[in-house]
Amino acid sequence: MTAAAPWSSYVALGDSFSEGLWDVLDDDALPSPDLSAWAAANPHAPESRLLRLRGWADLLAGHLADRRPEGEGLRYANLAVRGKLLPAVVTEQVPLALEMKPDLVSIVAGGNDILRPAVDIDAIAGRLEAAVVELRGAGSDVLLATGVDSRGAVLISSTRARVGIFNSLVWSIARRHGAHVVDVWGMRSLGDWRMWSADRIHLLADGHERVAQAALVGLGLEPDDAAWDDPLAPLDPAPARERLAADSAWFREHAYPWATRRLRGRSSGDLRVPKQPGYLTVERRG
Repeated sequence: MTAAAPWSSYVALGDSFSEGLWDVLDDDALPSPDLSAWAAANPHAPESRLLRLRGWADLLAGHLADRRPEGEGLRYANLAVRGKLLPAVVTEQVPLALEMKPDLVSIVAGGNDILRPAVDIDAIAGRLEAAVVELRGAGSDVLLATGVDSRGAVLISSTRARVGIFNSLVWSIARRHGAHVVDVWGMRSLGDWRMWSADRIHLLADGHERVAQAALVGLGLEPDDAAWDDPLAPLDPAPARERLAADSAWFREHAYPWATRRLRGRSSGDLRVPKQPGYLTVERRG
């Protein structure tokens, strides 16, 4: 028998990883935030027309709602905004979450900071720990996450050592303050590029669902799918010429625009608002 979830409210904080890109499946069987206000505030975004920006945090909310007592849904909000650095998450999103008094908060950030070579890992970990202390002191359970293992990834594999150090600090913070951790680094399935979008940074539908299952495990709950981290059947290696063409397209369409924004002091999250800034009720299914 599946254990009940003790949380009646959940708020997700962070960057694009928690905002949820690019799972836009048209599946009414799964809960999705009402994005009409977000779309109105972000008319320049192509995905605002889809109104199905759903990621692992949204899916986790659905899984937790399913484990609520019959007749009781889960109040859920998602304040995460793509491109945000960890200090901005702490200063802009944590105070809002504290006002909402949630039973559970996930705060997953630091990936954008670590992409910058001059990052001070200890400093950003210190900011994260201060936020965890504040949230725990307010009575919220906290869910953290490790970074993704970038082994074998083009260019960003250079950040692997920094991510490893940050992960160690995340585990230590969790131990000191009784927080939970999603072990994203340890997920074997995420080493498969079929889990990732064309930008090689954001997950697709299957990847989001697997991280949601990992989050259940991190919270001490049984996963809904026992095979949640089983790797996909391997594919034959692509020809070198095909890999080179794919790498060139990725650099032209994704890496170069990201670098250009950074040089101009801009972020993909500029002028954006959270997709679900207030509580909605995710109903139990079945």
